[in-house]
Amino acid sequence: MKFKIILLFSFANTALFVQGQENKNNMNPFFSTYQTPYQVPPFDLIKNEHFKPALLEGIKQQEAEILAITSNKENPTFDNTIVALEKSGKLLSKVNTVFNNLNGANTNDELQAIAKEVAPILAEHSDNINLNDALFKRIKIVWDQQSNLQLNQEEKKLLENTYKRFVRNGANLNTSQKERLRAINSELAILTLKYGQNVLAETNKYELIISNKNELVGLPESVIAAAAAEAKGKGKEGKWIFTLSNASVMSFLQYSANRQLRKEIWNAYQLRSNNNNDNDNKILAIQMANLRREKAQLLGYKSHAAYVLELSMAKNPEKANQLLLDLWKPALKMAKKEEADIKAMLVKDGIQDEVQPYDWRYYVEKIRKERFNLDEQELKPYFSLEQTREGIFTVVKKLYGLSFTQLNNVPVYHPDVTAWEVKEANGTPIGLLYMDFHPRNSKRGGAWMTSYRAQSTENKTRILPIISIVCNFTKPTSTTPSLLTFDEVSTFFHEFGHALHGLLSQVTYESLSGTNVPRDFVELPSQIMENWAAEPEVLKLYTKHFKTGETIPDELISKMQKVGTFDQGFATTEYLAASLLDMAYHTQTSNITSTSEDFEKNTLNELGLPKSIISRYRSTYFNHIFSGGYSAGYYSYIWSGVLDTDAFEVFKSTSLFNPEKAKSFRINILEKGGTEDPMLLYKAFKGAEPSVEPLLKKRGLK
Repeated sequence: MKFKIILLFSFANTALFVQGQENKNNMNPFFSTYQTPYQVPPFDLIKNEHFKPALLEGIKQQEAEILAITSNKENPTFDNTIVALEKSGKLLSKVNTVFNNLNGANTNDELQAIAKEVAPILAEHSDNINLNDALFKRIKIVWDQQSNLQLNQEEKKLLENTYKRFVRNGANLNTSQKERLRAINSELAILTLKYGQNVLAETNKYELIISNKNELVGLPESVIAAAAAEAKGKGKEGKWIFTLSNASVMSFLQYSANRQLRKEIWNAYQLRSNNNNDNDNKILAIQMANLRREKAQLLGYKSHAAYVLELSMAKNPEKANQLLLDLWKPALKMAKKEEADIKAMLVKDGIQDEVQPYDWRYYVEKIRKERFNLDEQELKPYFSLEQTREGIFTVVKKLYGLSFTQLNNVPVYHPDVTAWEVKEANGTPIGLLYMDFHPRNSKRGGAWMTSYRAQSTENKTRILPIISIVCNFTKPTSTTPSLLTFDEVSTFFHEFGHALHGLLSQVTYESLSGTNVPRDFVELPSQIMENWAAEPEVLKLYTKHFKTGETIPDELISKMQKVGTFDQGFATTEYLAASLLDMAYHTQTSNITSTSEDFEKNTLNELGLPKSIISRYRSTYFNHIFSGGYSAGYYSYIWSGVLDTDAFEVFKSTSLFNPEKAKSFRINILEKGGTEDPMLLYKAFKGAEPSVEPLLKKRGLK
């Protein structure tokens, strides 16, 4: 009798649970079609509590979809296997995209805790698909009979990518090897997440609080005002706070005459996640590098870099390394000349010390003023965020005919975010673009483009992409708008180039759309956009003084042009150092047994990096390679640099807005996504393979 009572209670509770779960699902916005413009995520309705159940339900649904494929009694075909797999997991993708984007751009403690909890679950789910023997058997049957299938180019690429994805993710491994691969993937998922969270915590943790106005000597009024606004926002009115957000720390290093304070904030910056506390990444970096090496060798590759670069334009680490080393020697030579100039300025100031990293930006700015009579502060008033945005819109309209209209009826995930409808010249909608510009504690550093929905085609209807660009530009104050340095202007143009790659995509399958291309090709659309930013003809289109409305004068443009390759030795050397450090970590063929500090030090000493310059990213805050998907791929910026300078010459040698060339770049590069080999796409645009000469000339290395 007691047993029956327990059962009755059990059934009653189950019924209540199911009913409660249904009610809960009905309130979860992920479980229904978004009733919003462009069907954007309803950020105003989405709560943290919605993510985990939606992710778990997404996993459950995709498991059922995979089971339907593997239990299909019909012979495997392109449609019932490859396309069916491509279309699976819609809910999971829908939820995970929003979750990951918010965790990067507007995170909180609860989101980070959920991320830690679900990371191994998602890794396991991915492995369950990639290591599904029955599924791979069907894929291989289709792959083996591809010559008889009469597939078009995009279908061939989807089949190739699908087959290679499974092989590269362990489909051919034996049972014990698969178990080890699962363990590695699970551990890497957790470590990758932890690494990024540690960097964010360290960045948010530090504040340089200044109470004495005399310690602000050298800093421009706009920088001082921004620091005062930061202090006021933190309840410390009457003081000035400088943080490790790029806009704050770099401005301080560039202008502060107080060498001791420059040293203090510099050390905080370059020792992020290297302070022997809970946010330390020294051990994590080594663990990840070793796990990646083990995984690559388990899959039959010599190193992680060999594994990653197999599908890149470079094809192998030797070729990527060769490009880096070919540029290293002339870049280092130029950097040493620049260091000598700084040393002379130090002596002039009565400082006998050697040039330190925290001296570089300060004295470079002084040399720029002395040599070219150009103060970066002269430029900033002409580069308000709003004017720069309108300038980019103008460039894009002249190149591709696109228009941008701000929408105020679209949910956004933070008050700083704006939403823009993008249309063709004839009024046809292209997609929706979010823009999120200013630093905050809930946002990781840097700048990036992402998507909330990638472009695809269903039933001959183009599914419109929802794209977002996220940056960390100087905030406006009560008296001035957000005024950008020219580096920030270039970053804005850069990320907008990525956005165009996502917005203009014209493919059938989502996994091939937009920026789903090899890592060393994906930076071409972004980096080529930077070239328009500094052209005199273009500067006249978008630069207006925020107070007077005056267009930037010819004199200032002339000074900008004369600066040319100034400080490019430093910029190229610090970048190459980071790229070579990345390759060093990921070309190892056995476990790294040293500390990350020693590994980094030995690598850079062998290259001959001067002590006055450090790697652009050090091992403990190198988010690109340890938390951002660029492992063995940071070289891709310079690889794409070869492409973008070569491609821009096509415009430069004719006209900046050559309609024929713009159409060709759009059709052959921006619209094609990953549907063809990138070199074939580039040659279809240019008519020839790229030359390294324009890059050498641009950076003054020739």
